Amino acid sequence: STSRYRSASPVTRSLTPCPRGAHYPLLKDQNNKMVSFRSSLFVGLLASSSAFAVKPAHTSLAFTQRSSSARAPVNLSMSGGSSAVPDLKAPPAIYEGAVAAGAAKAAAPWAKIFKLGIAAGCHIGFGSYLAITVGGACPQIAEANPGLQKIIFGAFGLPFGLIMTLVTGAELFTGNTALVTAAKMEGKTSTSNLVKNWVSSYAGNFVGSLFLAYLAFKSGTLGAAPASVAIATAKCSLPFATTFVRGILCNWLVCMAVYMASGCASLAGKMVAVWFPISAFVALGLEHSVANMFIIPLGIMRGADVTAMDFLTKNLLPVTLGNIVGGALCVMGLYGTAFGNWFKPKEE
Repeated sequence: STSRYRSASPVTRSLTPCPRGAHYPLLKDQNNKMVSFRSSLFVGLLASSSAFAVKPAHTSLAFTQRSSSARAPVNLSMSGGSSAVPDLKAPPAIYEGAVAAGAAKAAAPWAKIFKLGIAAGCHIGFGSYLAITVGGACPQIAEANPGLQKIIFGAFGLPFGLIMTLVTGAELFTGNTALVTAAKMEGKTSTSNLVKNWVSSYAGNFVGSLFLAYLAFKSGTLGAAPASVAIATAKCSLPFATTFVRGILCNWLVCMAVYMASGCASLAGKMVAVWFPISAFVALGLEHSVANMFIIPLGIMRGADVTAMDFLTKNLLPVTLGNIVGGALCVMGLYGTAFGNWFKPKEE
């Protein structure tokens, strides 16, 4: 029977129980290999982590310099360290930066200023468009809580239009009344360049605002809402002196927003610097010439009883003059005499 069992098929032989301990050498060998593999893996991980923590002693200075120069420059740190850019400049440095920005704007070719003026007019137009769409479509809130409706009208719209303008480097006339004036008073540019900048940016703002007003009118997104018509009619019904004073107050706040944003290094800082003054001037019902270049023509297209001459003489002219006074004197006049050399003898 034993011979018959041993001559059985290979499958049957494979089922034959082995003597006790016959597999021990094989298991021992596998355990040894596993321990060796784990030890090698641990040593490898330790070595790779050490490579990031410790510099090899034999690394040459030239290699280190080449590695440093090969890296792309990254400006992430906004604070800390002697070479870091501060989140907010000191007040005298803000004024110096405003003067430098005004000089650069004044030196630009008129065609470039005009094109960037069109962009700024569209940006401010978009802000006005949003304000009318959101804050101008709250008749129940306006009736029950007029103050709340005013802050809604101011908070949603014009701030984002100015942020787009500042971040992209567009040319806004109202802001240029402050910046370029400062450059002129500090002797960094000429009167002819100041006039070139003001005229080119103003014309570009007008073209961009009218273009966007036409697109907003044709888009049909405002429906039958009467806000644009009512606003255009009200703006052209004020006395000249009242509109002029509102223009001064408006650009005082606008140029403060531009001035403060120029002192902020981060986008978040610029947004905060812009949001509060801009939402305030809208909520207060003040007059901004570039915003009116969009709002009043849009109201005329939608049926407001206002003529083009009414728009130009009863609103745009006094508002523009008031904006110049607000930006050039009320903002930059104060900081120019405090931190700059306005009206000081040349020998000082």
